[in-house]
Amino acid sequence: MDDAHARKTAAPRTVYEGRYLRMIERGTWEYAERTHATGLAAIIIAVTPDDRVLFVEQFRVPLQARTIEMPAGLVGDIHADESIEVSAVRELEEETGWTADHAEVLLIGPTSSGSSNEKIAFVRATGLRKVGEGGGDGDEDITVHEVPRAQAAAWLTAKMREGYELDAKLWAGLWMIEHQLDGTPRE
Repeated sequence: MDDAHARKTAAPRTVYEGRYLRMIERGTWEYAERTHATGLAAIIIAVTPDDRVLFVEQFRVPLQARTIEMPAGLVGDIHADESIEVSAVRELEEETGWTADHAEVLLIGPTSSGSSNEKIAFVRATGLRKVGEGGGDGDEDITVHEVPRAQAAAWLTAKMREGYELDAKLWAGLWMIEHQLDGTPRE
């Protein structure tokens, strides 16, 4: 085994552990892991019956800025055996006040493969119904935006110009509203 391979496959060593994150050292690599939940987050792609895309706005401490995101949350942070789909619908309702009759996992992949082992699941929520106000749990201060689908990209660009941080996954989510994963238009 060469030295480069040995450094990448060395036994992991925890160098810090807090309530929600731990820092791991493995050879010359350092990365973060979640200490609870499954290490998987769900981003929810949701379009209301009147063709409006659901976005959430909130202050994110690491960025010290307000962000625009699609609704999202950790899988298994409330109930360890909760499925991705159930977690996604729960988070959608908590953050936006909308629930869904159906949730479909479209794609799972790493969020930042050089600094974390966390993965994200893109989940399409359909059969939406308004059931509450949203706004997040007690620790969150979420503003819900319902933006006409045809204007979503322009609205996001305007928010970026206003100084909001935009989660780059927004653009993938918008693409998935209009397309199947193979690139064909969605009907």
